[in-house]
Amino acid sequence: MRWLIGVELARHRRDAGLSLAQVSAATGIGRPKLGHMETGLYRQHADDISTVLGAYGVPSEDIARVAALAGHANARTWWAPWESAIPEWMRTMVGLEGMAEREFLFEPLVIPGLLQTEDYALALTQAAVIVRPDRRERVVSFRRERAARLTAHEPLDLHVVIGEAALGLSVGDEPARRHQLEHLIRMAQQPNVAIQVIRPEGGSHGALAVGQFMALKLPETRPVVYVELLDGACYIHEPDLVTTYTMVADTLRQVALSPAESLALIKGLVSAA
Repeated sequence: MRWLIGVELARHRRDAGLSLAQVSAATGIGRPKLGHMETGLYRQHADDISTVLGAYGVPSEDIARVAALAGHANARTWWAPWESAIPEWMRTMVGLEGMAEREFLFEPLVIPGLLQTEDYALALTQAAVIVRPDRRERVVSFRRERAARLTAHEPLDLHVVIGEAALGLSVGDEPARRHQLEHLIRMAQQPNVAIQVIRPEGGSHGALAVGQFMALKLPETRPVVYVELLDGACYIHEPDLVTTYTMVADTLRQVALSPAESLALIKGLVSAA
């Protein structure tokens, strides 16, 4: 969350056309501290946030919105018990996801983590060379706890587009794969979850040159796009780039099978197994 606050502070400073030295002179806050506030290296305080944004001429309602994020940043996060098992870049993602109201996810090759069964997740983790063997069980339990957001009192609104190849990927043994497909069927019937399957015969789409990505709609700040790399991640927050990914998401929804057609396809795979 500190990262997200820093992004907001840096963006408003650039919009105001001010350097860190000029902001320091106007607010009395040291330049090194201002730099750390923008990088999220250390905890940002609500009063400092308000002072800095006030110097940028930011409207009061936007100041209150960004300052409110400091409360989330200072709260104990749900993933704290797994802190030693998950990398820093993933902690940022799950922190943002924990705040999100809506999430769009495109996953062309595997079943998305939020929709994975424990056996499927364990099989994937065992095949991942970047996960230490002594941490595999903890990574799987972390994924299970993360997925609980979909059935919480105030559940995440999730829209997923999955590549047809993911449904046929050989992960684990045959019972595990069947159980995974049955789990997808159950989740697709929840009111807050929409699952679409995209097939090659559906034609080209905007994500052909993009690959997997996640778009998060947050209640108190601008949307963020998350792109996972082999051993890291890229967080996209520039409005123009986020808009591009939003347009790509729209094309995916249009090209993919409808949720009802996708559910029928998955049921057919289970029946044929």
